[in-house]
Amino acid sequence: MKRLVRPWSMREVDVGIPYGPAACLVSETGADVPRGLEHAELMAGAYRGEARKLLLHPYPKRGLGVNPLRADFPIRPPLNREPKTEDEEFAADTLRRMNEVLARIQELEDALDDPVSLWPRLRDAWKRAENEADPRMAEIVKQSREIGPVLQDLEHRIRRVLRRTRELTPLNRVQEMDRASMLWLSRQPGRTVAERAGPAQRILSTVRYENFDTLENRVFHAYVKLAALVAREWQREHRRAQGSDRFRMVDGFRLRCRAIARDLDDLGVGVADAGVTPNYVLMQDKGYRTVRLAWERLLRRERILDDLWAWQAQTWTDFAVLAIVLAIDELEEARLIAQSPIVWRQEAVTGRWFDQDRPLAVFWLEETRRIVEVQARPEKPGALLTLARAHVSVRITDPSRSDVPRRIAVWTPHAMERLDIQDAVDGAATTLAEIAQIASNEVMRDGLILTPAQDKPEHAISSKGKARVDAIAFDASGDSLRLGMEALRDFIRRDIWR
Repeated sequence: MKRLVRPWSMREVDVGIPYGPAACLVSETGADVPRGLEHAELMAGAYRGEARKLLLHPYPKRGLGVNPLRADFPIRPPLNREPKTEDEEFAADTLRRMNEVLARIQELEDALDDPVSLWPRLRDAWKRAENEADPRMAEIVKQSREIGPVLQDLEHRIRRVLRRTRELTPLNRVQEMDRASMLWLSRQPGRTVAERAGPAQRILSTVRYENFDTLENRVFHAYVKLAALVAREWQREHRRAQGSDRFRMVDGFRLRCRAIARDLDDLGVGVADAGVTPNYVLMQDKGYRTVRLAWERLLRRERILDDLWAWQAQTWTDFAVLAIVLAIDELEEARLIAQSPIVWRQEAVTGRWFDQDRPLAVFWLEETRRIVEVQARPEKPGALLTLARAHVSVRITDPSRSDVPRRIAVWTPHAMERLDIQDAVDGAATTLAEIAQIASNEVMRDGLILTPAQDKPEHAISSKGKARVDAIAFDASGDSLRLGMEALRDFIRRDIWR
């Protein structure tokens, strides 16, 4: 197995040296993958009869990982801890950027409500994301809007039960006695009840007390505590949007959740553990059922985040593919002539939220007279893509001529630490120049690298012989998204079609 420094590079990680935060965590194997290896297969091709598989490995969830060796990675920060050290700040920034990418991907789900205008709707959502004063939609934002009235209702009718207990009670206040109380009374000295009550004039009787520590209230308590923490995390990631209505709504929801949590603490209500079996009230009472379902969604979000943290590179690839489609769709001459069915998943699997056939989208360029296909994770990549180790590409065909089609190799490297863009583009151009000399039924002279900018957007270009590669570092929100999409549109508009 070749543990690669970069997908386009021939350099490998030295034997015995673990992958580090600067690595892209990709490797290449033959037909047989080592047993027990943590991986997702990006592409399986062949060159001169030799099978080659491009594999992606997950970021370790606890900083260290084996098979393959990984070390010194940041750990996803917990909800209830403010970052204090430099490492914790780095992890918090990484989580923020991951959530921004997730937000752009999940906007696809809303756009899918109208498949006819899918790409215009998605483009409008991404345009809004370029304005950091307009914070991203998230599960906690939806709950702030939808669950707020439910909390107000439950706050005024917190369910209680009467718990029965036995205690010594003044004679004039006795209301109920059970068998045990009667037995106790019969054993006391005296002939009348007053004599048996003794000098204190008290007897053992059944007393009922209000008790709020029920399962449904414990779930209610668990929800408001968790919702307050998730809302605080969302606010921390959107400090620049403090003047927006959405920010104020989430802040009001957080404060109400904290106030209710204090009230429930004062009433002696415990906190439910995740996975409790709901009782009749949690299933049938409208308010408590709404709270339970919202709690379960937030719990599922926390569980999913661990998986998404490990597979950020997969999510980034989907984000990059959508960015390419949007950039082509913005061309005045581009007409969408075919689109793959997109199946949205309820939960991400190895970082992927949707499935689609290949190609994802096919465009007709009316003036240039070219057919353009956007492909990701091809089932049968050609020899050139296999050698380039690019699992995303753009295929260009001229239907009026018998020329071989052209292909643009697209790399979507993701690492915890920012890539050196100039070094990356020079290395990819060198590789592409070497590959371009190989005889094939395709021509591949142009390349594109799309990688996270980590708040430092950049565009670099390198040419080697007839090969040219553009590298664009950008993020999923704010000015970095705007500059990245502008650079991508510039790349799409140049002479790559001819």
